[in-house]
Amino acid sequence: MHFAYGPALIRVNMPDRPTLLAEARRRFRSGQGFALATINLDHLVKLRQDRAFREAYAAQDLVVADGNPIVWLSRLAGRRVGLVAGSDLVIPLAQLSAQEGVGIALVGTTEAALAEAADEIARRVPGCRITLRIAPPMGFDPDSAAARDLLHQVRDSGAGLCFLALGAPKQERLAARGRQEAPGVGFASIGAGLDFLAGNQRRAPEWVRRIAMEWAWRMLSAPKRLVPRYARCAAILPSEAVAALKQRR
Repeated sequence: MHFAYGPALIRVNMPDRPTLLAEARRRFRSGQGFALATINLDHLVKLRQDRAFREAYAAQDLVVADGNPIVWLSRLAGRRVGLVAGSDLVIPLAQLSAQEGVGIALVGTTEAALAEAADEIARRVPGCRITLRIAPPMGFDPDSAAARDLLHQVRDSGAGLCFLALGAPKQERLAARGRQEAPGVGFASIGAGLDFLAGNQRRAPEWVRRIAMEWAWRMLSAPKRLVPRYARCAAILPSEAVAALKQRR
């Protein structure tokens, strides 16, 4: 499955979690970094509007389907992929890092949330090694000199994996830049994943996720912010479905 916006071609190239973890393990062992993005409908809306985001997304090495609409669009295109939510990848990737002796850096959210998330990761993943925690200030620019210095701190900390919890498009843009500034590090853009671990945000109950209604649960929890976002997402579905069907043919 791919999404084309002008010259930018974005492929969902990791069809499921086992494939992703196997590729991450291979890259850890070879000292080869990566940029991992978790594409969803909100990202598709932003990709249509933001050239810098499109360029950053096209530079991602690994892309998974984070959201049932992406899974359904892939099926329309004749390419079956599984749901791989970014928030659900933090612990499995941390476990893999511990197994491979790879240090972890945490970047994003707040200092308090990073401390809580680090404690929770350590509790759930014995043997993991967190080498660095950075909470960038408000207004952080992934194209700035400060961002370059941050990426060098990640590189010099000895981390082989860096969780980016900055939200889209900042985290994907920083990950794309990280491939140049810290080529041996795997950058995983995981949105609210660290805030969920810290307890700052509450994830939808498992039964809600199982029936593919997490979007509705989230929308009802913050309607003023999320109703407009989901309306924009719904508006692009027909054209994305047509594009997916064309891939099938």
